[in-house]
Amino acid sequence: MADSTQDDAVEYGEPVQISNEFATIRVRKVHTRNGERLEIHSPRLGYSIRLDPLELESLTWQTSETFSKLLETPYGPEGS
Repeated sequence: MADSTQDDAVEYGEPVQISNEFATIRVRKVHTRNGERLEIHSPRLGYSIRLDPLELESLTWQTSETFSKLLETPYGPEGS
């Protein structure tokens, strides 16, 4: 799978912002030369990622426990 963060954006959709007490993210559909992507951006942290349909679908295969484990160290392994 190609690195979807490096696609050149051709057209951006309107962003939608979702927030709670822990995080704020903006999502929008991006049309690239390699197809459509969903761009997820964290304005507070400055991180962004573009995910293709298969990458997004793979999120639905996960359990709540998978995300809970991921969030135990949300910024990577401790000590790195």
